[in-house]
Amino acid sequence: MYGPPHLQRRSFLKLGIGSAIVLAVAGGALSLLQPGLEQGKLSSGARLVLRRTGQAMLAGTLPSDAAAQDAALEALLTRTDTFISALPDAVQAELSQLLSLLASAAGRRGLMGLSGTWQEASVAEVTQALQSMRLSSITLRQQAFQGLHDLAYAPYFSGQESWAVLGYPGPRAV
Repeated sequence: MYGPPHLQRRSFLKLGIGSAIVLAVAGGALSLLQPGLEQGKLSSGARLVLRRTGQAMLAGTLPSDAAAQDAALEALLTRTDTFISALPDAVQAELSQLLSLLASAAGRRGLMGLSGTWQEASVAEVTQALQSMRLSSITLRQQAFQGLHDLAYAPYFSGQESWAVLGYPGPRAV
């Protein structure tokens, strides 16, 4: 009637809930040590996380020239700071925890599945890790992916320089 204990649904649920609690506590503890946001702006660790995930998520829409791509990513990070500053304090606190966790080695490995550092990870590796998060059966990983997705797309496509990629000519003069 029942399978081995390691195959029972309750075991999976307990493992999932336990993992979520551990990650939440770890994220909270890390954010006290190295917050993802400092005075409502991205910390240096969070900037690196968003730069690398932005490169992966926005591949094909970013300029191919290295200098132009760097400028586009810097503009993304600047607009992200502006975007975050308009969010409620509770949302900023959650984002700070997420970014703090992802900037840490444990979070990068446990939540993203990246074994190398953010500096060493290739765009292909980050893309694969993001895809794994998106398709994960663990809700926490899916939510983390969605947060990163929103932090990359909303600020990037709000910039006038990215409108051409969409074929959007800009607002009409009234």
